Amino acid sequence: MSRENVELVRSLHPTPTMDLAAVYRDESQWARASSLFAPRISEDFRCFTSGYLEGDGEAFDGLDGFRYLWLEWLTPWESYRSEIEDIRDLGDDVLVLVRDFGSRSEETGEVAVASAAVWTVREGRISQIVFWADRAAALKALGLEK
Repeated sequence: MSRENVELVRSLHPTPTMDLAAVYRDESQWARASSLFAPRISEDFRCFTSGYLEGDGEAFDGLDGFRYLWLEWLTPWESYRSEIEDIRDLGDDVLVLVRDFGSRSEETGEVAVASAAVWTVREGRISQIVFWADRAAALKALGLEK
C-alpha cells in the first residue's frame, strides 16, 4: 500500500512551474485545485507548520484551513513555487523533500529554501500534512538524520 501512498502524494504535489501564490489567491484557480484535492483528503484532514508561521503547531482543518495556512505563508511573496527533490516511502507517512522558490516584488530573482513535508495517508486519503521549514529538523523528528 505504501507505493500507492507515494503516488497519491506525488499526484497532489504542485508541478514545478505552478505559481502557488496565484493558485491560492485566485478564486477560479483555487476552485480547480481544490476540486482535485478534496476527494483525496480525509474528512478530518489537518495540516500544521513547523518553523514557518507564528503559532507553529496550530492545526488548520480541512480545505479551508489548508488554504488559510498557505495564504498566511504567501503574504509577502509575489510568486512561489515548489520542486520535489526526493520523496520517501515511510509506510503510512510520505516524506517529501522540496526546494521552494519565492520572489517578492521589491527583490530581483528568486530566494530558494530546502524544506520538507510529511504527508500521512490513511485508508487511501491524505489525513495530515506537516510542513517543515527546516529540513534537518524534519529528518531529526523522523529519526532519519544523516
